Amino acid sequence: MKKTSWVSKLTSTVAAGTAAFLLFASFASAHVTVNPSNAQTSAWQMYTIKVPSEKELPTTKITLKVPKEVTFKQYQPLTGWKISTEKNESNEVTSITWEVDGDNQGILAGQFQQFNFVAQNPKNEAEVAWDAFQYYSDGSIVEWTGKPGDNNPHSITTISEDPAVTGNAAASDGHDSAGTAGTATDDKAADTATDDKKANDDTTLGDALSDTVTGQPNNTDTDTGTLKLQQATLIVSILALIMSFLGIALATRRKKR
Repeated sequence: MKKTSWVSKLTSTVAAGTAAFLLFASFASAHVTVNPSNAQTSAWQMYTIKVPSEKELPTTKITLKVPKEVTFKQYQPLTGWKISTEKNESNEVTSITWEVDGDNQGILAGQFQQFNFVAQNPKNEAEVAWDAFQYYSDGSIVEWTGKPGDNNPHSITTISEDPAVTGNAAASDGHDSAGTAGTATDDKAADTATDDKKANDDTTLGDALSDTVTGQPNNTDTDTGTLKLQQATLIVSILALIMSFLGIALATRRKKR
């Protein structure tokens, strides 16, 4: 009986730890994010804001502040969402808002939604911060305006002249007939691409929208940190399952005796 009791307690402890870990993992990876996190100077860049619902309530509206360093150009329409912008005295877009429209219930618990838009990056290198405000159906608001490491951090995009860290930014001279960015295959090609970029800073809108045309998301969260978190979650879940089976087997064996 003591052995069965010990196994039972151990199984319960592992199961509770697994539940806590899974809960932590879900909150740790459920931030509102703007991708890509690296982009090229002067490029017409398609950005994607990814909005998950952390609460047991639907998200009904999201407002994104446009950093002063970038220039908003266009947004991608999305069925079920009403999209509006705010402008300053210079007629520059300062914020974008996506709000449920018609029969759309919003982003339900356990779901996420992606919204795409195009902006032109600054000519100079910079780190731009994307402040976002997430509205739930009960009227509560989560402000994603904190610094990295805070509970509700804003996303940051590093704008760089180095094509090696541009993420999905359009490179080369921006005049590819298919609307795709050129790719440097060696150091000489990379130097040529850089020279071409300096000769013609602005990449085309067609390049920025190429991902939209093919229907592919711009930049999903498949970074190394997310993959490691998923792997750790899977390992803990498997261990909990093994311990549960072990407890059942020992209890059954004890009863037979």
